[in-house]
Amino acid sequence: MPNSIKCLFALCGIALLAAHTHAQNAPAAANLKPGVIAKVNAVELTEAQLQRAVQLSGLPDSPTLRAALKDQMVSRELFRQQAEKTHRYEQRPEVKQAMQEAKDLAITQLYLRDAIKPAPVTDAQIKARFDGIIASLGAQEYKARLIQVADDAAASAALAQLKAGADFGQLAQSISLAANKVRGGELDWISFKLPAQEGQTQSLPLPIAQAIAQLPAGGISAAPVSWNNSSYIVKLEQVRPTQVPQYDAVKATLRQMLEAQALEKATIELVSGLVQAAKIQQ
Repeated sequence: MPNSIKCLFALCGIALLAAHTHAQNAPAAANLKPGVIAKVNAVELTEAQLQRAVQLSGLPDSPTLRAALKDQMVSRELFRQQAEKTHRYEQRPEVKQAMQEAKDLAITQLYLRDAIKPAPVTDAQIKARFDGIIASLGAQEYKARLIQVADDAAASAALAQLKAGADFGQLAQSISLAANKVRGGELDWISFKLPAQEGQTQSLPLPIAQAIAQLPAGGISAAPVSWNNSSYIVKLEQVRPTQVPQYDAVKATLRQMLEAQALEKATIELVSGLVQAAKIQQ
């Protein structure tokens, strides 16, 4: 078992013990100031600290989670106080390095928050993007799967397995290099005008879009499809008339997409300016 896992289990055991001890020894909540969730000796732990811990956990907020995290906060504060009493740790190199790294990270994050100013996204831009997407749709939309492999030899071997009766989705989970292998190579519904043209296939690589458009429902590409130094096997599962979404149903999603693009653009501009003004040796 890795040392980090052993340490995690040890801390969990300590936290559980601390939870019981804390429950027995803690003063009544009525004695705490508003916004304070616990007091460890003279040190106050706040609701704001607990809220940050909930956010960092990545777990759904719940009373059970908050109780567990509060016990962990109490345990960590006890550890910190005890370590501080020894006066042996403040000057250790690893402590100084960790403090400097934490300071650098906080300063950098605050600077980026202040310096990166993405352009605001307007309702007109959202509507224009919606109209552009709708204009690019074809009469039909396709539900497909794909398997990505390193080269044509691997693709030919996979095709042989499919011809022998292998399930496409299970084979994708087993050998595909694409991120959607966990979904059996499944792609979202997609629509584009025919004949498929570069830049007008909803971000789907043109050779793959062309292969999809040429297949009947249930069909699998007879030969590997090459793109970007990889080989693909494509299966078309379903075809249906294109279903155009209502603007109000996708407006929020489009706004998030445009805001993400604006943030990326502003970040690139900031980095480019800093690089041009700096002397960098590598």
